[in-house]
Amino acid sequence: MKEISENLKLATIKSQLTKTRIQVGEITIGQDLVVMAGPCAVESEEQLMQTAAAVKAAGANILRGGAFKPRTSPYDFHGLGLQALKLLEKARTAYGLPIITEVLDSRDVTWIGEYVDILQIGARNMQNFALLKEVGKSRKPVLLKRGMHSTLKEWLNCAEYILSEGNPQVILCERGIRTFETYTRNTLDLSIVPAVHELTHLPIIVDPSHATGRVSLIKSMALAAVTAGADGLLIEVHYRPETALSDRDQQLNLPQFADLMQAVLRLKNFMPTLESLADHAKNN
Repeated sequence: MKEISENLKLATIKSQLTKTRIQVGEITIGQDLVVMAGPCAVESEEQLMQTAAAVKAAGANILRGGAFKPRTSPYDFHGLGLQALKLLEKARTAYGLPIITEVLDSRDVTWIGEYVDILQIGARNMQNFALLKEVGKSRKPVLLKRGMHSTLKEWLNCAEYILSEGNPQVILCERGIRTFETYTRNTLDLSIVPAVHELTHLPIIVDPSHATGRVSLIKSMALAAVTAGADGLLIEVHYRPETALSDRDQQLNLPQFADLMQAVLRLKNFMPTLESLADHAKNN
């Protein structure tokens, strides 16, 4: 604990004994189990509106959708930019879902913040310190993804950058780390969920879509994340995944997402029983 928290003045549980709660619309992140769902990238009005309607009906709380996409190849689809933000705004008005999107450049933070409710810092930008400082000044809730090669200490220090600029609304997101395993896109580190709760007051959500990269594994890992104590989930959903312009292998279709949500809600209702059993075992 001492080695990790040595330079952390704001992120650790010692600095704030009460858990951080972040109000976004009618949802309180850190208190409610929140599900952020939607397409990897906004591709068209039809795609976004149909997906938004479906995830809202299934029980999602927040709509995700990429407007600017950092891609490995310069020739891949990089998002619709401002057009996507306007479509996200339209979907929020139509379905009452707050929206989250990724910001890539410190110069874009202010104007993107005018369209969205939560700013996302992707894994590739976890240590983009200029960007971290800028979102720290924005006063918008910030979802900070863990870098694919990052330790817990490095991740929390990046959260500290945002907090130290005066923005207390930081949400951590575990999205898998890079290991020698090649079957999954990344390796989902679920031990990080209770570790974060042990060390910090910040909420943590889990992204099983990027962690596994496989539709067949997302539901199981989502349920495991909730059982581990995650404050929420970030799930990629597309109305026609086979036509998606990015990450088609890890986007659930609409019936698959509805099935996942039913399972998550059943588990959520059963969690008090699981916690009671765990407390009983600990005390005996």
